[in-house]
Amino acid sequence: MSPASEAAAAFRTVHGGEPAGVWSAPGRVNLIGEHTDYNDGFVLPFALPHRLAAAASPREDGVLSVATLGDDGQLQRSGDLKIADLAPGAVDGWAAYPAGVAWVLRDQGFTAGANLVVAGDVPSGAGLSSSHALECAVSLALLGLAGLELGAPGDRVPTRPEVARWVQRSENDFVGAPTGLLDQTASLCCTESHVLFLDVRSGEQEQVPFGLADAGLQVLIMDTRTKHSHAEGGYGERRRGTERAAELLGVKALRDITVEGLSAALDRLPDDLVPLVRHVVTENQRVLEVVDLLRAGRLADIGPYLDASHVSMRDDYRISTAELDLAVDSARAAGALGSRMTGGGFGGSAIALVRDADLDGVKAAVEAAYEKAGYRRPRMFTAVPSRGAGRDEL
Repeated sequence: MSPASEAAAAFRTVHGGEPAGVWSAPGRVNLIGEHTDYNDGFVLPFALPHRLAAAASPREDGVLSVATLGDDGQLQRSGDLKIADLAPGAVDGWAAYPAGVAWVLRDQGFTAGANLVVAGDVPSGAGLSSSHALECAVSLALLGLAGLELGAPGDRVPTRPEVARWVQRSENDFVGAPTGLLDQTASLCCTESHVLFLDVRSGEQEQVPFGLADAGLQVLIMDTRTKHSHAEGGYGERRRGTERAAELLGVKALRDITVEGLSAALDRLPDDLVPLVRHVVTENQRVLEVVDLLRAGRLADIGPYLDASHVSMRDDYRISTAELDLAVDSARAAGALGSRMTGGGFGGSAIALVRDADLDGVKAAVEAAYEKAGYRRPRMFTAVPSRGAGRDEL
């Protein structure tokens, strides 16, 4: 059963009738370009086939009611949330994510209540942006109930980048997680068979072909099943460090430091900020070079850039873990063309670019390495670049 069908069925169970519609949004994998988004830099994500779907119907009383269907088949309910009373800090736990979306949309003039039931298959806590998939699906559902479908004509219809900024605000100001624009934009704007080259500063987007099947390649996702959360301190600490470095260097953001000017810039910084700046500047350059290779159809040649990205995140940004490093190292040793952790770090997932013929061997090597280390067995699957968020037909 698809996430949309699952959400609709759960809606019927909870509310005893059909939803007015179902909207869904995908998780994402970032091929390369980590922690560059909040530094006005470049990112290169693609959408996963895994989605979260929100079945919805309108309410006339200004109340938001949300239920989610867990992996165990059990429904969790938020209780009634009065949209007019929503404020940062007023809602805890998972319900803060849909509540934050309703809070932001309230400021845009969308104050009607709704019944929402959410279901899907984006792995939670894996660094694959399940929270943003939830927020984007809820955003589209609430807008859809107001008669606004993204891409439809009309003065009031927001653009996908505009909705991404609203979702970012809900995450930053309501939930309290200092995320950039990568995840929301990927969930909303990615297209099938492409990676999204996004210039975060300008908002310029390019859909770059990423024909894995034609190249005989796979992207293997290796979920370490270790904790990952943007709302905790390490992510925010590094973001504040890069902002302080930009201020000391007299630039708007680290995007303005080039590779050629990096050495001189590092000489002007205190020791604790040097590795953070080195990562951001070199990671931006890696994104640009990977995009050039993909435009030329040289997919197999991006592996060394993935490897270099992981080393930079491990040694300079210091956001990797023993489990992530083991997944990356064992995949490389078993024949992966390149491998890196993906997402915010401190747990979550790694990716490996693998030839079709080597896939089974790489998976077996990673599982064996985890078993030997006494780690929990990783969850692994291959990722196909998929469509972004939208309304579902049942």
